[in-house]
Amino acid sequence: MNPAKLQELLGYEFKSSDILTRALTHRSWAHEHFPGEAEENLRETQNESLEFVGDSVVGLVIAENLYRRNPSLSEGDLTLMKHRLVSTATLAAIGDRLGLGEFVRLGRGEEKTGGRSKPAIMANTLEAVLGAIFFDGGYNSVSDCILRVFAVELANATPRGSHDFKTMLQETLQAKKLAAPKYSLVASEGMPHSRTFVVEASWSGGRSVGTGRSIKSAEMMAASEALEIIRNNGADEQKV
Repeated sequence: MNPAKLQELLGYEFKSSDILTRALTHRSWAHEHFPGEAEENLRETQNESLEFVGDSVVGLVIAENLYRRNPSLSEGDLTLMKHRLVSTATLAAIGDRLGLGEFVRLGRGEEKTGGRSKPAIMANTLEAVLGAIFFDGGYNSVSDCILRVFAVELANATPRGSHDFKTMLQETLQAKKLAAPKYSLVASEGMPHSRTFVVEASWSGGRSVGTGRSIKSAEMMAASEALEIIRNNGADEQKV
C-alpha cells in the first residue's frame, strides 16, 4: 500500500496515517490478523465505523451541493438526484476510478474471491476513507474532497431522465449481485375516478410499500422507500 499515492489521488494529505490505515482495513483482514479477539476490540482495527460516518457525511455534502446548485428544484427532484449520486453503484464506480482496490487491506479469503473489485467493498471503502477525512480534517476538507471526486457525477446529475427510483433500485441490487426487485399490486382503494393503488416491492433481504394514483407511481414510491431501507441498513447488508 502506498498511502502517498492515494492521498494524491484524493487531493487530501492526512495528518494521521493511522486513521487512513483503519479506513482501508476490511473486516476480513482484521479477523484474520487478530484471531480470537473480541468483536468489540476488532471494531477499532477495521473500517466499518468510519464507513457509517462516511455514509452520512457523503449524504450531507451531496444534499448541500445539489441544493446550492438547484435552489428552485422540488424536494422530489433533489431526492431523485441524491439517491443516484449516493447509490452503491455510483460509489463503487468512483472507488474503482480512484483505484481503491489497490490500497484496501483484505483477508486471504476475500483476496481469493476477487474482493478488490467487488462493488460493495469499493463503495464501503470509499465511504470509510471519506469518514476518515472528516475526522482528520473537518467538514470543509471532506466537502472539498467529495466535490472533487464526485465532480463528473455531479456535473451530469439531472432531476429527470433515464435514472428513476426503479432504475436506481435495480442498479443498487445489481451492484450487490442480487436479483432485480419484484413489484406486486396488493390493494386498490377508492372510487373508479379517484383510485389509490398500493404496491409492494420485494427483494432479497427486504420489502417496502408505496402508494400512488397510478400503479406506476406506487411502484416508484415503493422503490424510493426500498432505497431508503437499503441505505439505512447498508452497513449490515453490505458486510462481506
